[in-house]
Amino acid sequence: MSKNKTKSILFKIAKYSGITFFAILGLLFITPIIFADKIKEQIKKTANEKLSAELNYSDVSLSFFHHFPSLTLTLNDLNLNGSSPYATEKFITAKEVSFGINVASLIFSKAVKIDQIYLSDSFINVKVNKKGEANYNIYKSSSQQEKSKDSSDTALKLERIEILNSKIIYDDQSTKLHFDALGFNYLGKGDLNKAVFDLYSKAKIEKLNIVYEDEPYLMNKKIDADLITKVNVNSLSFYFQQNNLKINQLLVDFKGNFDFLKDGYNMDFVIKSDNSDLYDVFTAFPPKYISWLSKTELKGNTNLLFTLKGNYIASQKIAPDLNLDVKIDNGFVNYDKSAFPVSNLNLDIKTKVPYLNPDLLIVDAKNLSLNINKDYLKSKFYIKGANTPDINGDFKAKIDLDKLSRALGIPGITLKGALTGDIKTNGKFDKKNRLFPTTKGLIELNNGYIKTKYYPNPITNIMVKTSIDNQKGTFDDLKVKIKPAQFTFEGKPIFMSADLSNFDDLNYDVKAKGELNISKIYNVFSQKGLDLDGFIKADLVLKGKQSDATKGNYSKLQNKGTLELRNIGIASEHLPKKFIIKEGIFKINQDKMSFNNFLAAYGESDFKMNGYLQNVFNYATTKTGVLKGSFTVSARYINVDEFMSNTAAITSPAPTKTEASTTQVSQTGVIIIPTNLNLQLMANAQKVYYDKLILQNASGNLKMNKGKLSMQNTGFNLIGCKVVMNGNYQSVTSQKANFDYNIKASDFDIKKAYNEIDVFRKMASAAEKAQGIVSLDYQLKGRLNGNMEPVYPSLVGGGTLSVKDIKIRGLKMFNAVSKKTNSESMKNPDVSKVDIKTTIKNNIMTVERFKFKFAGFRPRIEGTTSLDGKLNLKMRLGLPPLGIFGIPLTVTGTQNNPKVKVGRNTEDLEETKDIEQ
Repeated sequence: MSKNKTKSILFKIAKYSGITFFAILGLLFITPIIFADKIKEQIKKTANEKLSAELNYSDVSLSFFHHFPSLTLTLNDLNLNGSSPYATEKFITAKEVSFGINVASLIFSKAVKIDQIYLSDSFINVKVNKKGEANYNIYKSSSQQEKSKDSSDTALKLERIEILNSKIIYDDQSTKLHFDALGFNYLGKGDLNKAVFDLYSKAKIEKLNIVYEDEPYLMNKKIDADLITKVNVNSLSFYFQQNNLKINQLLVDFKGNFDFLKDGYNMDFVIKSDNSDLYDVFTAFPPKYISWLSKTELKGNTNLLFTLKGNYIASQKIAPDLNLDVKIDNGFVNYDKSAFPVSNLNLDIKTKVPYLNPDLLIVDAKNLSLNINKDYLKSKFYIKGANTPDINGDFKAKIDLDKLSRALGIPGITLKGALTGDIKTNGKFDKKNRLFPTTKGLIELNNGYIKTKYYPNPITNIMVKTSIDNQKGTFDDLKVKIKPAQFTFEGKPIFMSADLSNFDDLNYDVKAKGELNISKIYNVFSQKGLDLDGFIKADLVLKGKQSDATKGNYSKLQNKGTLELRNIGIASEHLPKKFIIKEGIFKINQDKMSFNNFLAAYGESDFKMNGYLQNVFNYATTKTGVLKGSFTVSARYINVDEFMSNTAAITSPAPTKTEASTTQVSQTGVIIIPTNLNLQLMANAQKVYYDKLILQNASGNLKMNKGKLSMQNTGFNLIGCKVVMNGNYQSVTSQKANFDYNIKASDFDIKKAYNEIDVFRKMASAAEKAQGIVSLDYQLKGRLNGNMEPVYPSLVGGGTLSVKDIKIRGLKMFNAVSKKTNSESMKNPDVSKVDIKTTIKNNIMTVERFKFKFAGFRPRIEGTTSLDGKLNLKMRLGLPPLGIFGIPLTVTGTQNNPKVKVGRNTEDLEETKDIEQ
């Protein structure tokens, strides 16, 4: 072939290739423009048909070059809201979301088919509330889609999902699980256009944080995963076929199923790590162990197995079964190059929690053992159940705690001493049925030493020798001996010995002598949930039987000694504040504990007590023991509001000279009287503050028995008058209490009472414009709410209100009568003396007929008023001179807006019955 011909052919090839290239290049630019409107229209239609959530984005672009060679539609600054109840909150936000489009579908199909999705710089925020309702249910169900007018086959038929540099936050309040995945990169491939498909995935997470019940489990962990997942789009379920995870240095195999249900999940997870190195396992542990790991030499073979199977539906209280198996063989632990490392560490524990219910817990520890040179610790135990557990255990030890503590690097505490132990136990612990596992064993600690970071000085010279024996498996066969026990703290020695047997009728022989600073002891052991402080000095000998104390056979007891208390804080679940015993000495003789001039405080209140308590030992050691006693209490000031069950915030007038302070009380909860008290108090107080009332010189006898408080001849001065009360009070729940009482008050100023007594103002609002002297003799019973306020429909009672020298000025009812009868003198009547008898029931106060005279008139009044101010009164206005002739009137409406008519016809007021009675 000639040179020219060859050049011609090459030129033609180059020419047509160039034309083809530029044609294709042109098509790559032109095609997006031609089909842009169609694609954008189709995307909107797809979003409306498939999604139930709000979708927003700033701009749309179409290009072959964004993810070449795919034709991709890119939504910039995408915001997708969640499903109800999170419809107004963001579910997914992303800088860019690109959809790869099947080009053939543009030309040959009416519907646009999306086969690829790309997310970059996205934030996926998954939320589940306490009811199990989630924000990810944004995909419309098939039934919802069928209702759509246009059911064209617009589909998201994916073959590739890619997520770059993104963040995922999962917050599930129903399971109390929270995790963050930061720096999340994901690539998923598969035949995703099928209803059921296999998804091949690679995922990398720069930082993974997992928190359960506010406790961090994984923090800043690096994850590398290679996954194969079978996905069922119709049922929204996932089957994890082959999943290899690497958490820091720990290799984990993960398989199982995960199905989304309407209000929860179905789970079948199997997570295991076989033949892993113990060191690699600890690299996946919570962050508090990382600093420890950096200083520790770890060796050993480890097998881990975690399974979670079943439904989790929070609203129906349905939960899956959890199993956790941990096995360590031939472990070696040496912290900070200790001279005595732990060797032969073996651990074999299987834990089961059916339905995530602690009561069904099973812990089977077949082996827990280790050596430090010739020292050893070897144990095994089996526990079934939590409330009444079956226990089978065997514990043997002969070990130096100092060597063990150094080798393990136990943080925050220093232990020393020679510990020996040999205990075997088998059986059920059931306090209700008085069952105790058959047990025989001994624990002995010599030259013990404890020091924590919470207090600079240690507890030293700890010597404890304890034996326990129970052959029948019952409380009455249980024997515990502590002989001797001693330790030294802050240079002061403490000695104690105890011989206890028959825990159904406790036979005790206890000796104790020494001084204890409880607050400093508490600082040494510092535990959450404990709140102890104060000082105790003891010199006690206690010997006897519980039944003799209960039956009053005090001559058979040998209890004597003294117990000195200073600044002891006593906390109770029923009291919002701490009761402080400032100082006091108990003298113990048999079953009686006498105390003289005890000084105590509770909030703003102060107390001085004298008297005795009885049955103290029985009360302290059993739930059924009743504390008996009689004592006198005197106080300078008592703030009753502070004793409410849950007082949120109280500011009350302190006992100062000015008494100018104001009160703002916000409390929920009635005063609870414990049922295991039988106490009599003779009390007097210079000043008592209660519910905006200030009572002076209060005194009386109070009895507490079986949860009931009785008042006998309780008296006080209120607004300058003497008041005497008798009554009973008993709490029903923490938010409800019943009461009954009668009250007698002689000659108090009605105007002062209206201004200063809140409850009087509510129940006798008609007294607003009155002046004069009033006496009261009234009986009342009813219920109090959680704020210790009377529930008016529950009130039942009656009595007499005697008035004398009363001047009524500007009262709307008498003004209305005056206007109706054209009698000016009716506006402001002066009454010399009258007795008004009333009864109360169902929120209605019934006023019996009463007469009075003034300015020649002889009015007669009877009828009903409601406690919320409605009126239904009949009135006859007897005219001068003798009242033989009179005008019949009716008074209705309210106390603020009375309506007076001539005549006798009235309408009954509607009763409000107490629905809880």
